[in-house]
Amino acid sequence: MIGLVVNPVAGVGGPAGLAGSDGAEVQRLAVSRGAHSRAQERATVALQTLAARHPSLVIATAAGAMGADAVRAAGLEARVVYDPRGGATPAALPSTGESASTGESAVDGPVPASPPVLVRPATSASDTSAAVAALAEAGATLILVAGGDGTLRDAAAGLAGLTYATQESPGRSVAVDAPQAGSPAELLSCERQPAVLGIPSGVKMYSPVFAVSPRAAGSLAADWVDGGLPVTEREVLDIDEAAMRRARVEPQLFGMLRVPFRIGRTQARKAATPASEAAAVAAAARGAVARMQPGIRYLLGPGGTTAEIARQLGIEKSPLGVDVILDGRRLLSSASEEQLLAEIALGPAQAVITVIGGQGFLLGRGNQQLSAAVIRALGDDPLLVVAPEQKIIDLHGRPLIVETGDPAVDARLTGHIRIITGASTTSLYAVAAPELVP
Repeated sequence: MIGLVVNPVAGVGGPAGLAGSDGAEVQRLAVSRGAHSRAQERATVALQTLAARHPSLVIATAAGAMGADAVRAAGLEARVVYDPRGGATPAALPSTGESASTGESAVDGPVPASPPVLVRPATSASDTSAAVAALAEAGATLILVAGGDGTLRDAAAGLAGLTYATQESPGRSVAVDAPQAGSPAELLSCERQPAVLGIPSGVKMYSPVFAVSPRAAGSLAADWVDGGLPVTEREVLDIDEAAMRRARVEPQLFGMLRVPFRIGRTQARKAATPASEAAAVAAAARGAVARMQPGIRYLLGPGGTTAEIARQLGIEKSPLGVDVILDGRRLLSSASEEQLLAEIALGPAQAVITVIGGQGFLLGRGNQQLSAAVIRALGDDPLLVVAPEQKIIDLHGRPLIVETGDPAVDARLTGHIRIITGASTTSLYAVAAPELVP
């Protein structure tokens, strides 16, 4: 059985330039800046890919925006096993097609009596944990989770709190305590847990538990149904977003998940740039500065290499935002997608981005402000890519990845791109778009 959980607010802070989506205040600010979560549509894309190969599949899920809406949008049948308004529901009862926000019953027929549950006006982290636990108890062998690192952390906590029968004594169970909030979890044995795969819908996504794109997630799920997919244990990492906005990026380990793995379809863990590469980063930054032209607005993306570019220009760089610079002056700091589009309308512009170490992403991880709409508005030469050569070598021939969510934009960027690797050196390297692969 395949399960699905969607975090309805995942990724809302990305286009708004907020470097994350944790917390009600951040979410309100993101909406006020015109941003919205794309978790629903990305979950739907994943399920449509799955449905193309298994059109009669029944998906176990949570009610409404937490899953059932996306299942129905993909043309599949939803079986609701968790409702955020009232906890777990009988796994055998299919969804009626009503959203959790309508106030109507999420299941056909009478629901057996259960202890009263506090009804919350909106979903929360505890709902994600509870929904994943309900799916595991209902018999899901693979749970798709649409969100970012925080959402997968909540999913891991939900599984960690379950009681599993031991292999030695099937009639006996062993309780595994959920990790304490705000502290790393113990390394948990995952042997008896269902597999989990992230549908990338957040902002940062450092953990190696995500597919490289929604379609890749759907394809992996279809392979799972066919029974031919290996599983590996991988880390669930998350960081303090408030600290991240102050340029303190310190990922912590919050558990392990069993993740379906296929080279090129499951993403790698983000790798930090070693301190020993500081000179190489500085040289690549010098090469980028030398190529900057007067009268062009440069959209300076997040990353250590771009921070070095700003330092060499004598400009203060926002830690993880996209800044707009023109003729050596910073016009905007931590700009939103809407602000970037407004700046591009004023004259020629180009985005300056770097490669995410270990993962190889150019677009789609941590820089969602540089959206498909922004890339289209930048015209025929939208990207100035800067990275020390070692980051390219460490990819071992794997292509760079663009994943804007718009297949037409991604297709336009595929092929080969020139990367500034030093003060006077460049390299041509392949770029791929996982959303274009069935």
